[in-house]
Formats: sequence, structure tokens, C-alpha cells
Amino acid sequence: MISVGEIRLTTEGVRYIALFESLTGATARDCIDEGDRVLYVVRTGDMGLAIGRNGEHINRVKKSIGKPVEIVEYTDNLETFMKNAAQPAKVVGVERMVRGGRRVVYVDVPPNEKGLAIGRDGRNIEKMRMLAQRHHDIDDVIIR
Repeated sequence: MISVGEIRLTTEGVRYIALFESLTGATARDCIDEGDRVLYVVRTGDMGLAIGRNGEHINRVKKSIGKPVEIVEYTDNLETFMKNAAQPAKVVGVERMVRGGRRVVYVDVPPNEKGLAIGRDGRNIEKMRMLAQRHHDIDDVIIR
């Protein structure tokens, strides 16, 4: 396990970041291998570079890894970061609160996009929780 600030990377994660950066030219701040997909958090402004023209870069990464790949663009602004992490669901509001000593973020989405924000088996909300915790020290994310 390798630590980058507060983010812990596995050796596999470090290898995936090196591969990603060599194939895309974008800078990855974080990489999480969830078994059946790999999540990358890229530096602010590197999203276009990571995807490439007609998705060439990201498709090259997917082919090399042999798994689906998701990319989230990093930003210090929590609201913007949560909007990025919730893609493709549309976020209409983000509210940060402290409840019982826990830092909680409420993410407001249109009623017809709640299922999309939560994802099959809760995968999207879990991704949002994990990324918010790793990058913004948030204890929980609640979709409303």
C-alpha cells in the first residue's frame, strides 16, 4: 500500500495509474480497482485529455486493462466534485452538514434521476461515498 497524502494506493493502483498516464497523457490523482471496474480521478482540466478525440485514449486504457473504466475530474470545490462524481446523473444541489460529529453531504437530484444517481446495486452512490471520503474527508453521501 502506498500513501499519496491521505489517499492509499495499492501496488496494482500505482501500475494502473502509470498505464493510464502513459496512454492518455492525463495526470491521475487516484485509482481504485473495484474488481469489475477501475475508477480514475484525474487532475482538474485533464478530463478531455483523458478521454481523447472520439474516446481514443480511454478506449485504449479499457482495452489494456480489460475492464470498464470510469473517470472523475478532481476539484477542490466539493459541490463541483460531487457533480463530477455523480455523472451522468444531473445534480441540482449539494449541501454539506455535520450530523452527530459526522460530515455528511446531501446530493439533490431530480426525482426521475434518483435511480441513475444510486445505480444498480448502489454502485454509483458507493462510488460517490468512497471518492468524497478519499478526497474531501466526508463520512457519508445521501441522495435526496
